[in-house]
Amino acid sequence: MNTEPLFLTFKLASLTTLILFGLALPLAYWLAYSKFRGKVLVEAIVGMPLVLPPSVLGFYLLLAFSPNHFFGNWIEEVFGLRLVFSFPGLVVASVIYSLPFMVYPLQAGLQALPASLREASYTMGKSAWTTFLKVLLPNAKSAILTALVLTFAHTVGEFGVVLMIGGNIPGVTRVASLAIYNEVEALNYPTANQYALVLFVITFAILLLVYSINNHLFRVRRPA
Repeated sequence: MNTEPLFLTFKLASLTTLILFGLALPLAYWLAYSKFRGKVLVEAIVGMPLVLPPSVLGFYLLLAFSPNHFFGNWIEEVFGLRLVFSFPGLVVASVIYSLPFMVYPLQAGLQALPASLREASYTMGKSAWTTFLKVLLPNAKSAILTALVLTFAHTVGEFGVVLMIGGNIPGVTRVASLAIYNEVEALNYPTANQYALVLFVITFAILLLVYSINNHLFRVRRPA
């Protein structure tokens, strides 16, 4: 078994999770507390990857990232970066595809916090930014952990979008899910099973750890 697809998979999942965490925090905060009526439109756009077939999303991203399209051509001319059939393209596509898996748990976790937390912080003269960082986030550890793990696990399991954008190039865009597909196509089931078993064990271990931590946090917060 070639370990390169596994390395690319976890590299992609790690980068996607880190980037999305930075992008999703302010967005989740805004969605949780904004009174803007049009935010339902933003929520609908964020949630599109949940219901849209990956092939549809991958197709439109392929068109957008193409050098023949304005956006893809602009990225290539300004930054010297080609997003089609490249690892950076996989990262950008994964950030878009996994966005709701990061935003929605964070939004739900913030909305579940008592309003008295923010009100008490504001009463003490703390700014909205300080309240967010030092009051809200420490009390939303469970939601943060869930968002990180869901995003990571979802990126690990991507297939349709990465195939459309990456093109299954060995050493560049062939992640583990594509490697499994290739081995099955070649009727090489033992190797496909090795890839699948590694992903199964690692994702199960991560989820088990998360549920254990969340249960511990729940017991700590619950009054005696």
